[in-house]
Amino acid sequence: MLGLAAAHPEARFLFCYRPHRYLRSWSQALPPNARRRLLFEPVVPRRAALFHGLNQRLPQVHLPRAVATFHDLFVMTGEYSTPEFRARFAAQARGAAARATAVIAVSAFTARQVVALLGVPESKVRVIHHGLRHLAYPANAPRQKIILNVGAIQKRKNIARLVEAFETVDPSWRLVLAGASGYGSAEILASIARSPARGRISTPGYVAPADLAAWYAGAQIFAFPSLDEGFGMPVLEAMAAGTPVVASRSSALPEVAGEAAILVDAEDTAALAEALRGLTANDDLKGDLARRGLARAHLFTWEKAVRETWDVYRELLG
Repeated sequence: MLGLAAAHPEARFLFCYRPHRYLRSWSQALPPNARRRLLFEPVVPRRAALFHGLNQRLPQVHLPRAVATFHDLFVMTGEYSTPEFRARFAAQARGAAARATAVIAVSAFTARQVVALLGVPESKVRVIHHGLRHLAYPANAPRQKIILNVGAIQKRKNIARLVEAFETVDPSWRLVLAGASGYGSAEILASIARSPARGRISTPGYVAPADLAAWYAGAQIFAFPSLDEGFGMPVLEAMAAGTPVVASRSSALPEVAGEAAILVDAEDTAALAEALRGLTANDDLKGDLARRGLARAHLFTWEKAVRETWDVYRELLG
């Protein structure tokens, strides 16, 4: 949204924050044409020409025109969270879909889910891909024998199968799982503790962006065999660092990775293991994937996302 406000100084923007985020928002400067507002229903900017909810949630009050951005719907399609959270999420998503004048989906995969699971007409849905965030990748960082995974340690990320596949890789390689603990992490961490390769597996927890950029730039392989992704930003971040990618063939990942990654069946541990072993031993393939990945990552920009989002606004405002 900062990019939209900066690109259109002629328009006035109200950045609305729910109470738990309002105070934290003051750490970030806003453009001159933007103001902060507290979103505490029924206190909502009802007179705004257009309200844009940046996730699958909209205020309950009537709004003349509303856009809802849907990032993913995996909460509704798998047991990746508690039943209570699934019920609350589903109710919010259905409500937002029903009240939205238009829906923005961050991938064609998510758009299809919005239509199939929420009953939104295809005519109301627009696909606008995320842009790549700018990480400060260190220049000429030495590549180590590291297979990197970035994301929460949770069931949906398919970490247990990744660990099992890694056990078949040459013992000179290490596996780094960078991310905080998520749903089902206790079981996954227990399986890591039992793994014959546990001495070569690191779980540093949450990693700040600067350190994460160094991990991307220092790894030789990025592995992302996730079961369900609405987009898959870590794939692009790895590609932007020139790191070859092995990812799953499921959900939005083929759409994001294109032909710049090795794609495998997310539930086929043997195929994942074969892909990792093959890539560790093939420098030419690593180089080819790195080049293709860099080109692919450059296609996803926030400037493009801003233009396409503004087009949706113009369409709705006539």
